[in-house]
Amino acid sequence: MEKFMVVCTFKQGTEMSDVYAVVAEEQAKAAELQAAGKIGAIHLATISRKTVFIETFGATLEEATATIQSLPMAIWWDIDVFPLSAPGKPGANS
Repeated sequence: MEKFMVVCTFKQGTEMSDVYAVVAEEQAKAAELQAAGKIGAIHLATISRKTVFIETFGATLEEATATIQSLPMAIWWDIDVFPLSAPGKPGANS
């Protein structure tokens, strides 16, 4: 299982009242995905930044993306997925 950081930015023109209407559904789905080991930590940036960071686990980038797209709020997000790796050792050539 690989680890990814997913940056979810609310699309221009998103009505935040629509987003707030699905908070309970979003929380339930996130808890389900966490219990299944598909997502880890979720961090919300300030409202003015309109950005959510989600630690995600999957075999491939496509699987990690699909996990995030299964969240109810994903319809309002531009999603950018970054594969993560441990920092290299000092002096390493990688």
